[in-house]
Amino acid sequence: MALPKGTIRHRVMGYVWAALMPVIAVSSFWIQQIRLIGPFSPIHLLSILVLVTAPLAVWYAHAHKVAAHRSVMMKLYVFALVGAGIFTLLPGRIMHAVVFGQ
Repeated sequence: MALPKGTIRHRVMGYVWAALMPVIAVSSFWIQQIRLIGPFSPIHLLSILVLVTAPLAVWYAHAHKVAAHRSVMMKLYVFALVGAGIFTLLPGRIMHAVVFGQ
């Protein structure tokens, strides 16, 4: 995030990230450990957010709407990565045991 924006490196890394995030989001629909509403959990809301906002962020970049692109990408980063990270640390999850012990 600290690197210069608009460079070839930024664009390539952005395309890779924007392509992989939906793949990961789709794969999350097979995770059904925390069932709150049928087979779904709050992590699935984050997955839907990613599936909507990742293409939107790419479209903003193509349309040269830099402020909108920056805003969407920062929100996507916070909600998708940090939010998902928090869900992995819930009691009963493997990462909770790894980080906090049994």
